[in-house]
Amino acid sequence: MRRCRYRGQGKAHIQHVLTAIAVNIERLSGLPPAVETPTPRRPTAFQHYLDQREIPRPKSWRTLGT
Repeated sequence: MRRCRYRGQGKAHIQHVLTAIAVNIERLSGLPPAVETPTPRRPTAFQHYLDQREIPRPKSWRTLGT
């Protein structure tokens, strides 16, 4: 980054930002993938209410209870 391809402070700044993005992408590509998967959240009071009255919940409400 010592020598810029472009002249002018604005263009040099853009080149430095893009270079930094490329370096960060290279760093991130070398990291191992995350092994842990997040645990589902516990049912809320409203979800318990629906379960007690046997009202079906939408499929988007994935919890430990169903």
